[in-house]
Amino acid sequence: MKRFHIHVHVDDIAASVAFYSKLFGAEPTRIEADYAKWMLDDPRVNFAISTRGSKVGVDHLGFQVDDTAELAELAQRAQAADMTLLDQGETTCCYARSDKHWIVDPQGIAWEHFHTLDTTPVYGESRQAVPVSGAENCCGPGAMPVAIPVKPAGSACC
Repeated sequence: MKRFHIHVHVDDIAASVAFYSKLFGAEPTRIEADYAKWMLDDPRVNFAISTRGSKVGVDHLGFQVDDTAELAELAQRAQAADMTLLDQGETTCCYARSDKHWIVDPQGIAWEHFHTLDTTPVYGESRQAVPVSGAENCCGPGAMPVAIPVKPAGSACC
């Protein structure tokens, strides 16, 4: 079964943890000095925040899967949609060891598809870190900009 994934970059981890804990009615399932994650069942979502990005806002979206067969299915769907697939294979990022690949949609939004294998005590592997405006970021399809711009207050919404 798939779990929707959202990763947001924040300026203040403590203020954001307090806000999202109240919003979700739950404490994070993982919290570090620069990262927090909620594994919610209603709705079924993996919501993560970190201070590691270059811009505040939504960094990427994705799907977390339960097994390698589901991951392979998502890769096939991406290829059928004529999307270039960046296969990272097994990697360490966001305090987890995962098998993953990335695609970028026509608007430039990065999508991460991953199967979590284990937790790790470090944010990511330095050999896979990608410098983004001076910050190291292990997540993302290379050095492509993937942050989604935030609409100004008072603008029309959905």
